Amino acid sequence: MPKTPHKDKLQAAINNKKCSHDVQILKEAFAAYENWIERMHSIKASGKDKVVEMTSYLNEYKDYLEVELISRRGSPFLTRQKGQLKLDNSVLEEFLIHLVDPSILKNLPDFNLDIGPQKAFMSLSFVPPSISHLNEKPSVVLKVKDQDFSIGKSIYYKFSSQDNFDPLKTTQGSLCLAVLAAEIKVNYDKTMFQECAGTAARLKQGCPSSKYYALIEYLDMAPEDCRLTEIDNVFLLRRVKRLPYEKRNIYEEVKAQHKNNPIDAEVVWNFVTEIQNFIDAVWYDPDEALRRGSFV
Repeated sequence: MPKTPHKDKLQAAINNKKCSHDVQILKEAFAAYENWIERMHSIKASGKDKVVEMTSYLNEYKDYLEVELISRRGSPFLTRQKGQLKLDNSVLEEFLIHLVDPSILKNLPDFNLDIGPQKAFMSLSFVPPSISHLNEKPSVVLKVKDQDFSIGKSIYYKFSSQDNFDPLKTTQGSLCLAVLAAEIKVNYDKTMFQECAGTAARLKQGCPSSKYYALIEYLDMAPEDCRLTEIDNVFLLRRVKRLPYEKRNIYEEVKAQHKNNPIDAEVVWNFVTEIQNFIDAVWYDPDEALRRGSFV
């Protein structure tokens, strides 16, 4: 079944005792969420036209949830903790899942992909405690990192110190190989940029052909050249800076910023184009080296 990260966060908030003063608001949000998903499923267009229509519905839902419900009617707790509850950025997490669809992306494989939030593979290491343990069950340390959005595939492994794979001497497990990953941020500052750069580098150590992006709503730093990092690009969905501190909790200011700077369908389409180009690309073919005259 498709993942529903935003639906899950809404349900968790409704059942959270700390949100008891906002249950009615959260139930109204849940009804609006169901309507948003139904409207996206009803779209008949394809390709860019579908992405434009989907983005329009996305803006309508986010405006209602974040401005009219949380900012205008929410308790101080809900307004302050919406980020910790992931009520805002999980909307985009779920939206991106719906972009990975044959009506939008061509040449998707005919097997099931792992799409959406994942614990993505970063590295796998062997750490035997001593030389005498080399004949025992291999001691495997798997490093993973939560990703807000990814496209990949589950990989299953089995290591043994015996060629007959004696169960007592065998370690097995699985990992999610995220070949394309994206971090989603409502606000994006210099510290977050540096953290993304570090994550991108570690993910690409585990899968050098992978792609890593950041999708953000409000910029809270001076733009930097991400070509100096392993980040492939940072997409500025609203093309706007974050509101000054003194205006962030003022309903009229929040409403005006949403109205004047909606999530831009053209930026969303640019991200879709990146995914399409990645799907269509040959990631690595050693047989091409002699014809090309170089390894890469």
